[in-house]
Amino acid sequence: MAPAVRGLKSLVWQKLKSSIFDDCRKEDEWKIILLDDYTTKLLSLCCKMTDLLAEGITVVENVYKNREPVPHMKAIYFITPTKKSVDGLIDDFISRSSSRYKAAYVYFTDFCPDNLFNKMKSSCSKSIRRCKEINISFFPYESQVFTLNVPDAFYRCYSPTLEKTKDKDAVMETMAEQIVTLCATLEENPGVRCKSTPSDNASKLAHLVEKHLEDYYKTDEKSQIKAKTHSQLIIIDRGFDPVSTVLHELTFQAMAYDLLPIENDTYKYKTDGPAGKEKEAILEEDDELWVKIRHKHIADVIEEIPKLLKEVSSKKKATEGKLSLSSLAQLMKKMPHYRKEITRQVVHLNLAEDCMSKFKPNIERLCKTEQDLALGTDAEGQKVKDSMRVLLPVLLNKSHDNYDKIRAILLYIFSTNGTTQENLDKLIQNVQIESDSDMIRNWKYLGVPIISSSAVQQHKQTRRDRSSEETFQLSRWTPVIKDVMEDAIENKLDSKEWPYCSQCPPTWNGSGAVSARQKPKASYQDERKSSARLIVFVIGGITYSEMRSAYEVSQAYKSCEVIIGSTHILTPRRLLDEVKSLSKPKDTVCIKDE
Repeated sequence: MAPAVRGLKSLVWQKLKSSIFDDCRKEDEWKIILLDDYTTKLLSLCCKMTDLLAEGITVVENVYKNREPVPHMKAIYFITPTKKSVDGLIDDFISRSSSRYKAAYVYFTDFCPDNLFNKMKSSCSKSIRRCKEINISFFPYESQVFTLNVPDAFYRCYSPTLEKTKDKDAVMETMAEQIVTLCATLEENPGVRCKSTPSDNASKLAHLVEKHLEDYYKTDEKSQIKAKTHSQLIIIDRGFDPVSTVLHELTFQAMAYDLLPIENDTYKYKTDGPAGKEKEAILEEDDELWVKIRHKHIADVIEEIPKLLKEVSSKKKATEGKLSLSSLAQLMKKMPHYRKEITRQVVHLNLAEDCMSKFKPNIERLCKTEQDLALGTDAEGQKVKDSMRVLLPVLLNKSHDNYDKIRAILLYIFSTNGTTQENLDKLIQNVQIESDSDMIRNWKYLGVPIISSSAVQQHKQTRRDRSSEETFQLSRWTPVIKDVMEDAIENKLDSKEWPYCSQCPPTWNGSGAVSARQKPKASYQDERKSSARLIVFVIGGITYSEMRSAYEVSQAYKSCEVIIGSTHILTPRRLLDEVKSLSKPKDTVCIKDE
């Protein structure tokens, strides 16, 4: 097995190896692999080119693009079952005489619809040696984090224009199928439960997932369903914890993605001041230092990296001091390692300094206000008596941009469980954010009260007592999802608030104890020594602080691995833009039809 840090990525790679490469392996025979956009991203997340070379893959091509024929070589097609990808395959074998490759081994990420399968069969069946569905239609983003590639799922799930439409039903169906491929990859048949409020999306998706799990795990002619494993899958709506989506987070990964223009996990920086040459670094789990510090508070990171740099340079100097042949040989061996180590430390030092350059002038003052509003108490634990008085200095400060002011207004509204129409209009007018006011108003579509109604008294969530935990003053808030994870593992979730959708919920014990009546299946389950798994899925995006919670809880409860996933990963700006789009008509929002 790959190192533990690779978790989900390692599992997906093992499954691809056994389902595709071992399936069509022949010694000393090189092959070409054809990918579409989706499978290119999937493979890039869980393997390197060297891994593919080890499997006998000599060329990687895009199935959509025009390519030179290589008629003496066999081709593996690892593609999604979509019209565009299947047409790309058919074009390569449209006539026997001009086929691009010797033969095709076709592997679909998931179920191929009959119409596409029949089209492929009638066009090029003689060239196809193998055709399989391998059931992986999720991205292993990190060792304990997955995402689904559902374009515009947020709009489709929460826009009032698509409520009770085929569009929304279709995206729910797609997500359910994808979540089941995650469970299949983990070899789990979990008990499925959901939060009964704030909207019915979670309940709808949970029932669909349960139905698809039953279909997937029907094991014999008698339609007996494979017993539930000792795992839980909890499905939650994004409106469940709006606070965590808009707060400024000061742990390293969350802060960097919020404050800096990092795209596709690529960070651009200059080492020699503004006039220096621009460099790029990918923030990924192959970088051990990134894995070590990404969840630490920025204050700790700022202290830690310079110490590491000093340590490495002193080691280097110590080696350079001795001029014997053996020490030179040692130095030659060690230098590439040092070079790589120092480069990574320089990247993270730049990243931390970039974060601090944004934090110091503006964000630091904002954070105190945000924490006080989110928690309803100040750093001394005193109750905030007048939230508006806490908010006003932020709104009057000209150095804060509209996004930051909107985030503060939202925290004020969340803290008071909604405000009056008159108050909201006044706030929007005074701050001059009329054009962006839907970033505030549209939260109602997520089931979050924006205008308070005396008729509907929102139930305020009871939080776990964390007063004994050590925290930084500007990082006192804990994502609600962390409470849920810990309560689930300790068996403290209220079954009325968190009902099961499955007929027979499994015996759940986060400590990994197993009921005598249910035998866990062997193989991977045994490897994990009967430990339980908790899978959490949020409809409409997860934040970096919620991802961090999954790692922290797994660390605290050693026998329960927590895996968290969503439709996509959020930054506060991205979410506010998506919330704003909810009230727009479908044709003005970029919706990609699969």
